[in-house]
Amino acid sequence: MIFEVNYSKIAPMRVLITGGAGYIGSHLADRFLGEGASVTVVDNLSAGQRRNVEHNLGFPHFRFVEGDVLDRPLMEQLVQGHDWVCHLAAVVGVHRVLANPLQTILQNVGGTEIVLALAHKYGRRVLFASTSEVYGKNAKVPFAENSDRVLGPTRTARWAYSTAKALDEHLCFAYHSQGLPVSVVRYFNSYGPRLDAKGYASVIATFIAQAMSNQPLTVHHDGQQTRCFTYVSDTVQGSLLAATKAEALGQAFNIGSDMEITILKLARLVLHLTESGSEIAFLPYEEAYGASFEDTPRRAPDVSKAERLLGFRAKVLLEEGLRKTIAWFRKYHL
Repeated sequence: MIFEVNYSKIAPMRVLITGGAGYIGSHLADRFLGEGASVTVVDNLSAGQRRNVEHNLGFPHFRFVEGDVLDRPLMEQLVQGHDWVCHLAAVVGVHRVLANPLQTILQNVGGTEIVLALAHKYGRRVLFASTSEVYGKNAKVPFAENSDRVLGPTRTARWAYSTAKALDEHLCFAYHSQGLPVSVVRYFNSYGPRLDAKGYASVIATFIAQAMSNQPLTVHHDGQQTRCFTYVSDTVQGSLLAATKAEALGQAFNIGSDMEITILKLARLVLHLTESGSEIAFLPYEEAYGASFEDTPRRAPDVSKAERLLGFRAKVLLEEGLRKTIAWFRKYHL
């Protein structure tokens, strides 16, 4: 049965966020609550942290459930009781993927299939959080949503995460062809408060933590690889638009800033903003991740589709976002 829902009205909606105690998920929960929705967060706390949502625990329209998306009876109860599902739960982080590629594949694909199947059964709208990793090492930059995926050999574990997320997207679009209202967002290097330097695998969190503890900032290879960093309020805004606008249904969107910076320049900027005396230490990829590791020299999004269909464009400049993130780290990590 498909239920008719007016998705343009957020206030009366019941929103389920998987992985909602994680860095992005917890900010998305805050935003939906601020828009007047009722929010349930489900998280197994393997990467998420209870402290990210504890400020909402006494709020009457917020509920936290410690549980796993692979628990089908639990997920059926939760999906049935909500209007929207934002599926962010996933194994993330290069080190975690390399350490256990099997878990990466089974957890990410298995959890997504359960969420989508149940959402299809009960007619719930889904936002699926994907990643810029799906583009792999495509040399044609910037990446548009219809760009080719270029990956290395399947024996290289580094590509397991990209492949799992791409299969998740295939499931989204396959279910959409069967009537599921679903949208996909591909995040580009989100950063901001609540980053876990050991959890989300953010180079910004790592650099800030190293700078604040007067340790060398670890720059892989020569530091000339480029990335585009997106402050979390922009990540959340793009997610909210993709989760609610009719134009987003059946579509994938790059959600990120399109301003590139080299990792070496980023390290120097963090040193400047933290007023740290740390040095920069260059580390070969093979020492950090093993001999078979491959990285992408450039990763930048074409954001024209998100701007055209969603009205989304990242607004927070990198230096402004870094100052806010550093201030949060000083408050909670010193």
